[in-house]
Amino acid sequence: MTHVSPVPLDPFDQKILVELERDGALTSAALAERVGLSPSACHRRVKALEAAGVIEGYAAILSEKALGRGSTIFVAVTLEDQRRETMAKFERAVAQCREVQDCHLMTGESDYLLRIVLHDDDRYERVHQETLSRLPGVRRLVSNFTIRTVFRRAASVGHDR
Repeated sequence: MTHVSPVPLDPFDQKILVELERDGALTSAALAERVGLSPSACHRRVKALEAAGVIEGYAAILSEKALGRGSTIFVAVTLEDQRRETMAKFERAVAQCREVQDCHLMTGESDYLLRIVLHDDDRYERVHQETLSRLPGVRRLVSNFTIRTVFRRAASVGHDR
């Protein structure tokens, strides 16, 4: 894993990120007004944040329920070993699984944590048997079904200190 140094952010940069986190579709003029900068200065700062990799992209937060994907399952995956080749094979294969929304390398008892979102008419049993249990290097799968999503948020700015 490549280490990335944190980018220093001044108060205007932090305000810009908070506003874009709330609404990534803001126009430059609206964003500038909210953070107290001229539109051109705000635009330059946004472009600099993008160039520095602080802003990786823009995305809509979709309603899983409205799309008919009402089942969210978290799956803890333990591999047979932690050799680099085993992990690389697993990561390449899991990236191809359409049901897996997120995959995180973890510390602790399991090696990976997956977030799976299924359409209401999908059966997790099928995904478990036909996809997850066939991933290379898998020794154990522990599945936890969500009862309800309390909230979801994008990466938060300024709340980590």
